[in-house]
Amino acid sequence: MLNTAGRTAYNEDHEMFRDTVRKVLGDVMEPKLDQHEAEGVVGREEWKAVGAAGMLCPTVSEEYGGLGLDFGYNAVVDEELAYLGSSAGFTLQSDITANYLEQYGSEEQKKKYLPGMVSGEIISAIAMTEPGTGSDLQGVRTTAKKDGNHLIVNGSKTYITNGQNADFVIVVAKTDPDAGAKGISLVLVDADSEGFERGRNLDKVGQHSADTSELFFNDVRVPMTNILGEEGRGFAYLMEELPQERLSIAVSAQGGAQRAFDEAVKFTKDRKAFGTTVFQFQNTKFTLADLAAQLQVGWAHLDWALKRHMDGELTTAEASSAKLWHTELQGRVCDAALQLHGGAGYMNEYPIARLWRDARVTRIFGGTSEIMKEVISRSL
Repeated sequence: MLNTAGRTAYNEDHEMFRDTVRKVLGDVMEPKLDQHEAEGVVGREEWKAVGAAGMLCPTVSEEYGGLGLDFGYNAVVDEELAYLGSSAGFTLQSDITANYLEQYGSEEQKKKYLPGMVSGEIISAIAMTEPGTGSDLQGVRTTAKKDGNHLIVNGSKTYITNGQNADFVIVVAKTDPDAGAKGISLVLVDADSEGFERGRNLDKVGQHSADTSELFFNDVRVPMTNILGEEGRGFAYLMEELPQERLSIAVSAQGGAQRAFDEAVKFTKDRKAFGTTVFQFQNTKFTLADLAAQLQVGWAHLDWALKRHMDGELTTAEASSAKLWHTELQGRVCDAALQLHGGAGYMNEYPIARLWRDARVTRIFGGTSEIMKEVISRSL
């Protein structure tokens, strides 16, 4: 269990909410972790159960079925889900797609999607990455060409979280291919639209319980009213939402790192070698002491970043720094924790194996560590 004593980002209400989150995840998600890993997807019943507990999109206003709370409640869910060892796509819905709808959506769009997203009856995805375009979003080739009062969407996307489950997708597309960044718009595409196809559920190194898919758009016809926000403002919206997305990744990375550390402490105190526990070896104690110090710094920094964000002050560079630092920390901690497990660490029956596998991609998605350094350097 995460030790939250001394945390500064949260108040008593956050911690009461955390108690609920732990109970629900323990009842709903923990018994099915292995099933989710094996099937490569989290079932809709779990989505609805988590939604019913108020754990999906808690920042959405009450007008659209949410609780109207601050991002700290999202972060509580992020931490606890990561500590549990689940890669379910709840965080993408709560921390990313819901914000796009509430910030930029029309009244009609908000009423159509947000209540179901809060309850878990509607699952969302956002399609940015393409087979030939990753971090350089200005290079997307998916198009949404005008045809009267409609748009015709053509293109393909890949590595899309919630791709198999999604009821609708926020698609990054070019409505004006000749206008560069100013020609990019966000277009809402319902999964039952003619011409929309899901590809395979991708075979990933880790995060197996997150359905991650290829998506194809073949002359998908949607009304012009499906543009999210203003036409041509899509790239600007993406940039505006990046701080929260990257902070969300940092929060989950810190939670996953802490679980890996705790698993290493538990294992080394139980494991016997040469007449004593592995924990008693100086190398083990020094390694764990070093990791404990890094985690302590990590939690203090995370609380600082969370408070900055909840006060509306977290900058893009600061969020990028958080994403860079916490995901790199997660990689170091998970690797060292697996090493301390010895051969057992390479066995899938031990939680550390999944934590180690799942951690690797956090230095890639949401902007690679190298891109984070580039973003940070621009602010210097």
